Amino acid sequence: MAMLIDGKAVAAELRAQLRQKVQRLWQERAIRPGLALLLVGDNPASQVYVRSKAKACQEVGFLSIVEHLPADTPQQVVFDYVARWNEREDIHGILVQLPLPKQIEEQEVLLRIAPWKDVDGFHPENVGRLVLGLPCFVPCTPAGILELLRRYVGPLSGKHVVVVGRSNIVGKPVANLLMQKTPDANAIVTVCHTGAHDLAQYTRQADVLIAAMGVAGIVGPEHLKEGAVVIDVGINRVVDPASGKERLVGDVRFEEVLPRVAAITPVPGGVGPMTIAMLLWNTYRAATGEVWRR
Repeated sequence: MAMLIDGKAVAAELRAQLRQKVQRLWQERAIRPGLALLLVGDNPASQVYVRSKAKACQEVGFLSIVEHLPADTPQQVVFDYVARWNEREDIHGILVQLPLPKQIEEQEVLLRIAPWKDVDGFHPENVGRLVLGLPCFVPCTPAGILELLRRYVGPLSGKHVVVVGRSNIVGKPVANLLMQKTPDANAIVTVCHTGAHDLAQYTRQADVLIAAMGVAGIVGPEHLKEGAVVIDVGINRVVDPASGKERLVGDVRFEEVLPRVAAITPVPGGVGPMTIAMLLWNTYRAATGEVWRR
């Protein structure tokens, strides 16, 4: 029977550890980690994500500021918020929720976030540091994936990891993270994307498969070798034909692959909770100054 990789339980454990660290940080240095969140528009999924992040901040004892702007907000207004938060000493992390409305250039916004407050890990300086193996803020979902693999799979050195998807948020950074010569990584990494004419040709070689294409059910048992470990990053909303209600599913056909895999993350309850947990950890590390020294 496949082992379920319980991201919800691990995330709860990490938050409990963080609560204690936050208390000590205040007692010893009078620092309370602060995270500023900016939401532009009324994307339902984005609203849920921002509420979840703000709630998690409150749970661990962070200061959190949430600004919700209308969808027609001019780009300069967003720039101004980021500039003000860059200057505030009580704000250690800045997160601008993506996607943004079409009149706002995402890369221009990300470039304006100070790298030492870029707790999402999307600023080019943090991206470059990740590639070079230097201290940086690692994007939250890849960091969460590595933490789950460390706890449930163990050393990855020499194992073949196949990443399906090449986004800047998950696919590219997780590939770079897993190929680093570190105790938790040092894997052989293959990245697949829409250019692969026969996806299964590559995925059947994987000791660990990370599915991050954002396509419901694209990975089935025909894509996996016996005993593979599967990390399903996909969060896709589909309508259940039986009930007519919307539900969340991953990129992997969960029930079909269960008999074939050694371990797998469920959706929901797998990678999703870890993303928020790692955002909190990045913010804490920003507050302590242990990543960036200015």
